Amino acid sequence: MTSENRLTRFMIVLAGCLVLSACSSNSEWGWYVVNPLLEGGRVNLWFLIAGYPSTIYISAIAAALSMTVGLGVAVMGMSTWRVFRIINRIYVEFIRSIPLLPLLFWIYFGLPFLIRGTWFEFNVDPFWAGVITLALSDSAFTAEIYRSGIQSIAKGQSEAAQTIGLTKWQTMRYVVLPQAIRRILPPLANQFIYIVKMSAFVSVIGMQELMRRANDLNTNEYRALEIYTVLILEYLVLVLLISAAVRWLERRMADGEVR
Repeated sequence: MTSENRLTRFMIVLAGCLVLSACSSNSEWGWYVVNPLLEGGRVNLWFLIAGYPSTIYISAIAAALSMTVGLGVAVMGMSTWRVFRIINRIYVEFIRSIPLLPLLFWIYFGLPFLIRGTWFEFNVDPFWAGVITLALSDSAFTAEIYRSGIQSIAKGQSEAAQTIGLTKWQTMRYVVLPQAIRRILPPLANQFIYIVKMSAFVSVIGMQELMRRANDLNTNEYRALEIYTVLILEYLVLVLLISAAVRWLERRMADGEVR
């Protein structure tokens, strides 16, 4: 049994123990607030679980934007034009140095003020503020992952592709990127998991995702241990599902490469 399978089984057993504790009427703790056998517990659980869609939407959109922006920044970093390489370094170093929470506050509170009175004035709601923040924060790391993956492909393959008439763009699209994606899929998956976990910060500006709902419920019930234990298990389930999907995709891509 691999260490990963052992960890998964341990977490399942831990979750089972917590459920048994929640169902125990003799418990001195307040597990009744999330006890699925009680009407109040079921209501609270559904309230917490209802934060999943927002967390998934904001993470998925931010990840898609991050991968798109990161690819563009990575390509600039490998350009023969010096100005593009300078833009790449400035962007990567600047974005990587900013903590997520200050960046979130700047985009949500500062950006509307900065563009006030201009022809493209608009208000940033919590959802899109979170998407923009997560995408920007992650794109610098994604750009470096793309760059390392692309540069790991032997130059001889690019030269061979161009000798048969492929342009630089076609070489990148059909020869280099498909091979690089296979190599960088695990770190890209780690970045997606990072986005999922960091989406909890969006709760501070009112986004009704998993973390915000747990905070709201704790304000009403005053049972931090029980409620935040369920929150941890919610994130655990989501991350395990993402990891399983990535492993499946890796196997499919490996099978396609063998064929």
